[in-house]
Amino acid sequence: MAILDDLSGFEFEDLMEDVFRNLGYENVRQAKRTADEGRDVIMEEVIDETRRAIIVECKHTGTVGRPVVQKLHSAIATFDFDGPKRGIVVTTGRFTSPAQEYADRLQQNDDPYPIELLDGEDLREIADEIGLDLYNGRIEILCDETLRPYDPAADVDAPVQEAFRDIKNIEAADLPEPHSRVTFRPVVAVTADTNAVFETSVGVIHRINDRTQFVVHAARGHPKVADDDVAPLVIENFHATIDLDTEQFTEVFDDVEERRFGQTQTEYKEWAVERLQDYHTTTVTYTGDNNVTYNKNCEPNRSDISVQSIEPVYFPEVRQTTELQEYTYPYEYYAAGPSRVTAEDGIHQCVHCDTTGSDETYTYCPNCGAIACSSHIKTERLEGEPICTGCAVTERFALKTKYFYDDQNLEAFREEYADMPLHEKAMENKWLAGGSVVATLLLVVGLLVIGGII
Repeated sequence: MAILDDLSGFEFEDLMEDVFRNLGYENVRQAKRTADEGRDVIMEEVIDETRRAIIVECKHTGTVGRPVVQKLHSAIATFDFDGPKRGIVVTTGRFTSPAQEYADRLQQNDDPYPIELLDGEDLREIADEIGLDLYNGRIEILCDETLRPYDPAADVDAPVQEAFRDIKNIEAADLPEPHSRVTFRPVVAVTADTNAVFETSVGVIHRINDRTQFVVHAARGHPKVADDDVAPLVIENFHATIDLDTEQFTEVFDDVEERRFGQTQTEYKEWAVERLQDYHTTTVTYTGDNNVTYNKNCEPNRSDISVQSIEPVYFPEVRQTTELQEYTYPYEYYAAGPSRVTAEDGIHQCVHCDTTGSDETYTYCPNCGAIACSSHIKTERLEGEPICTGCAVTERFALKTKYFYDDQNLEAFREEYADMPLHEKAMENKWLAGGSVVATLLLVVGLLVIGGII
């Protein structure tokens, strides 16, 4: 099994931990790496409602003889477990005939501690069976299932149309078809139990009995816990996964990208254990027998944390960009069928300032394609339609600035304004004309001065 030849013994144990967990065994963990008494991996299985412990000896060597199998048999017998027990010896090489005969004899004699032998050829078959890739001597997670990237009952552009629905001055029917890209991002859902008791001379001062479930972004690099609004989207939709068929999705999206899982399940498990250690560590204040107050740092041991499952799945991230004249509006979200969590909303964002969010009123400017907040939207004087401050042509008439689509509209209004009687010109400045009589008279006088009448 050449791809494993460069692994150390410890790395081979890590690999086998991944293999057995993917085969469906429970509570898979490694024994301490010092004085392990022949026990490299420990796990459990449930058959006919009976839980059985399994002790695994990993041998990364060319041949395995009878003494290794005998030593494991003794280790099983002394292993502290309240229930039936059995053993497995796994090697990248092969077993000698005496080793095979010894294991066969245990089976034939109905020994209470039977032992199964798995050689390099068996490992190849197992890897194929569970869909794992022996990648650079490591088993990285492979997955062929994804949450659904769109709602099959709706058009793929429906989320963008919905986002534009509360943008004033634009109709969904007027929107161009957005460019759609889906990236299938790897995530793992981790379930772990933490059980720890902290005692002093006065008795138990702290107890942890907790089941934790969280979702981890599993791309290459350091794992990152998903946000609180994203994790439920994954956990609550695990029952609705579908096959990741790239060709099928290219018929729906303009671009399709699939990322690979960056690490082994063992690496994710180790990271999860460290994270839960930090999470559950706390300082407890208690009173001793001498009525003195003490502070004790209560940190669970690694053995107090049991990772029950690491479930991989692809999590679709859809990015749709809509081109409206001079501007491009991105809308990005994580999808699970009809359910979504927005990652980026470039639609509810003023192009002229930092104003974002759904609490603001946004209006579309048909002159340039801008979406702007109320501070940057004006009314075009000649057409009476919205126009943004970024593209408007402006000029002051009397005491107020007017906004126009272009120079032609400005010139047309100049001519119109020149022919207006004074009272109509005054009405062009409603903030004054609607005020006091004195203000209106002052405005009229100002207009007469400007016109050269007085």
